Amino acid sequence: MDGVFDDEVEQTVTIDEYLKNVEAEELNADLVLGGDEGNECTYNMGYMKRQAIFSCLSCTPDGNAGVCTACSLSCHDGHEIVELWTKRNFRCDCGNSKFGENFCKIFAKKDVENAENSYNHNFKGLYCSCDRPYPDPDVEAQEEMIQCIMCEDWFHDEHLGLESSNEIPRDEEGEPFYEDFICKTCSAVCSFLTLYPKTIWASGGEDVATNSNAKDKDVLEDIPTACGFGKLENDICAKNSSQKDNATAGKASAVGESSGKNSGSNNPNQCTKDINLHTTCVLGVDVEVTSPVSEGKPLFLSKNWRDVLCRCEKCLDMYNQKQISYLLDKEDTIVEYEKMAKQKREEKLQQQEGAELSFFNKLGHIEKVEILNGIADFKDEFRSFVESFDKSKTITSSDVHQIFENLAKKRRRM
Repeated sequence: MDGVFDDEVEQTVTIDEYLKNVEAEELNADLVLGGDEGNECTYNMGYMKRQAIFSCLSCTPDGNAGVCTACSLSCHDGHEIVELWTKRNFRCDCGNSKFGENFCKIFAKKDVENAENSYNHNFKGLYCSCDRPYPDPDVEAQEEMIQCIMCEDWFHDEHLGLESSNEIPRDEEGEPFYEDFICKTCSAVCSFLTLYPKTIWASGGEDVATNSNAKDKDVLEDIPTACGFGKLENDICAKNSSQKDNATAGKASAVGESSGKNSGSNNPNQCTKDINLHTTCVLGVDVEVTSPVSEGKPLFLSKNWRDVLCRCEKCLDMYNQKQISYLLDKEDTIVEYEKMAKQKREEKLQQQEGAELSFFNKLGHIEKVEILNGIADFKDEFRSFVESFDKSKTITSSDVHQIFENLAKKRRRM
């Protein structure tokens, strides 16, 4: 009979473990939501650089619409929701023509369609080239996936187009040893990256650059830098490239399923107006002519690789034509998005602490003493409970209720 009731035994955790789990879950939520508390629809903010997006399969089973955090909570509560993590340059669709007679409860006055939004099969709850859901109901052990920074789809290691998953740059502990990943389909759009030297490739991805094309060998060995001329070094460019150089607004990727509308900028100078133009191309070659034909290899890029990209007028025109100007923008990265989310979280916690302290300071002397006495009484009661409790047993909800009943009895006797 051993093990018959094993499944019925409740999992136990210490209070410290519970609090740490709660804090970790709150932090993860803040990182995904970007600090958005979901109080108002983001529609009025336009095509946001990056935000958390959800797809409601109950309202739009074709997966051709996305909604913001607030609308997912207020307008689609109880619906079949797909969490899409984040999407770039996206505007909330909730309640527009794609939702039929369902209107947005938060902000109903919206255009019939957000023409610049881009959609792929993720909005149907499907991912990777294998077109499977996540988590996959047919797989016991769920495999972690990698997100492409261009099409923003997620991929299984075995479907990246590599001969072995060992080709993925990872450290000794198996953690990613690269900053960004570009899938094999999107790599064709930015095959010009293979003209840059080894400094932009994460360890393990160097062969992509060195084997791209034999006639470009001289180009790779000695290239004028984005900061001047000479051998290209990431650390030099990182120090001399200003934030202004990277503050360009990217448009949604042309790769994958889209709305079918032109997602490029109406103003050709919009993506480049804040960039200090280089008079000479960093590569020193005609990119359109010299850029090798991609073999459909995924690309793994090292830290600060964006700082190295050429910002001459001709290259900027190329980025705009390919609708990939966001590659120049550091703020487009998930790293920057999460950094901003952490900052908002810290500010929120400080505001909460400040509000609590302000409330306490406004109380009268007697009220302050009562609160402090109440806290002290709770600590004493809880300590007594822990010291007398049989550690071989599990703390139940009735035990917790008993603690508060004992406190209430003490207060009545005072």
